[in-house]
Amino acid sequence: MDGNSDMNPTAQFREWFEDAQKSEPGLAEAMTLATVDADGVPDARMVLLKDADEAGFVFYTNTESAKGDQLRSNPTAALVFHWKSLKRQVRIRGPVEPVSDAEADAYFATRARGAQIGAWASDQSREMENAFDLEKAVASYTARFGVGAVPRPSHWHGYRVRPEVIEFWEEKLFRLHRRDVFRMNDGEWRRLRLFP
Repeated sequence: MDGNSDMNPTAQFREWFEDAQKSEPGLAEAMTLATVDADGVPDARMVLLKDADEAGFVFYTNTESAKGDQLRSNPTAALVFHWKSLKRQVRIRGPVEPVSDAEADAYFATRARGAQIGAWASDQSREMENAFDLEKAVASYTARFGVGAVPRPSHWHGYRVRPEVIEFWEEKLFRLHRRDVFRMNDGEWRRLRLFP
C-alpha cells in the first residue's frame, strides 16, 4: 500500500482507479456486481462505476430489472474490479442503498440523449416478443420527447454500495502476491495482510 493510503482504502482505490484509467484498454470503470435473489441464489453481471467516494460506490440501472428486484429483497452486494493491464483486483462488499433523487436526476441529465431514451425504451430483464420490440420502443420515445429534454424515468435510479470490506490484490513475482483487506469496525477501517 502507498504511504498516504495505508489506512484509507478509498484513497487507495482512487489511486489504483486513476492508474487503470491510464493503462486499461477499455472501460476501467467496468465492475462485476454480484447480488442474491429472494431464494438465496447468487447472480452477477457487469455494470459501470459512476462515482466512488467515502460514502460508497455508485452505479445506475433499471430498478425493475432482475438486479433491482434482487437488491429490493436483499440490499447487499459485492463488487469486483479486475484490471488485467495492471495485474490488480479490488473486491468490495457491503449494504446497498438508493442514491437520492437529486443525485439520480443530476447524473441522468449528463447522459447522452440516446442513453436517456434507451432508459425509457428498455424493459430490462423482461422477455421480448420479437427482435424489433426495442427498436419500436426507441422510435416511440424519440417521437414522444421530440427535441425537448428527456426526464429521468421513475424506474431508472442509482444505488450506492457502502463498503464494509475492501480488498486489494496485486500480482507480484514468484506468486508472492500482495493482498490487503480493510474491514470497517466501529466506524474505523482495520487493515489486515492476507496470504494470497
